[in-house]
Amino acid sequence: MLTYKNSGVDIDEGNKAVNLIKDSIKSTYDKNVIGDLGNFSGLYSLLDFKNMNHPVLLSSTDGVGTKLMIANLLDKHDTVGIDLVAMCVNDLICQGAKPLFFLDYIATGKLVSEKINDIVSGIVKGCKMSGCSLIGGETAEMPGMYKENDYDLAGFSVGIADKEKIITGENVNKGDVLIGISSSGLHSNGFSFVRKIFLEHLGYDLNTHIDELGTTLGECLLTPTKIYVILVMDLITKFELKSISHITGGGLIENIPRVIPDTLGVRIEKNSWDKQPIFKMIEKMDISEEELYKSFNMGIGLCIVVDKKYAKEILEYINKFDKAYLIGEVVDTHKGVKICE
Repeated sequence: MLTYKNSGVDIDEGNKAVNLIKDSIKSTYDKNVIGDLGNFSGLYSLLDFKNMNHPVLLSSTDGVGTKLMIANLLDKHDTVGIDLVAMCVNDLICQGAKPLFFLDYIATGKLVSEKINDIVSGIVKGCKMSGCSLIGGETAEMPGMYKENDYDLAGFSVGIADKEKIITGENVNKGDVLIGISSSGLHSNGFSFVRKIFLEHLGYDLNTHIDELGTTLGECLLTPTKIYVILVMDLITKFELKSISHITGGGLIENIPRVIPDTLGVRIEKNSWDKQPIFKMIEKMDISEEELYKSFNMGIGLCIVVDKKYAKEILEYINKFDKAYLIGEVVDTHKGVKICE
């Protein structure tokens, strides 16, 4: 007899996955979540924000990329969900938006409820770290489209800001300075390059303990992307941040110009911050400097531009909670980013 299960889609396993994850998902709900898990859409009330003069919704979507291949090789899936949330909410805060809610999409060749539970546990943790609610999602079993053990993740997040307080970067001026806030490592970008370097070129095994890293290569590579939401939401209530850039794909070279006027550029002092060991290892490779700073965050996960006269105060404040460095300045002598000694 022909059945859907015989074609590779197991609805019962999908229902088992839902039962495993539903309580953890509900643990992310705040008072603005309306309805329950299982509705055809997620509902979120904006009543708490009616005091804004001109409330604006901001949205962001992203994935985790080929970092998922590392998770698959190690059969460790409980951290990539944090990466998924981070890649979305860290983009939202660049314009001063408070993340409200999150949705996920998981596509796989064969649905295994325990693996889905691990993935969603990371998403839940990321949502809690960023103060947003996981109000919906989709898990798609797609045999033939994906190999049995393969899966992909995509996320979507919505935030809110008062229009007059949205951070645009339009008031960035020559002489303003850049404060870089440390990353936790590679975050979720450059992993195709990383696999080429470490697994193919150097021939490392992911379970190899590397003294320079103080851990195995696999554990280092799966370090979750840092979530900056709470810190930035705090900073924007206390200081004027002229622009914020999330250092993702394109690195420092391509992301900072997105949030400053086209007529200006920035000068970054490459030795002004402490790099994690993984970047020090990569720097020893036969890779051009431009390639490094365009492919990786090189130890800086978020960059903010501030007036020079307030830089010391802001820097000292951030360093109470995280590691931050004065890494450069805005100039009018060139456009784009120049990496300097």
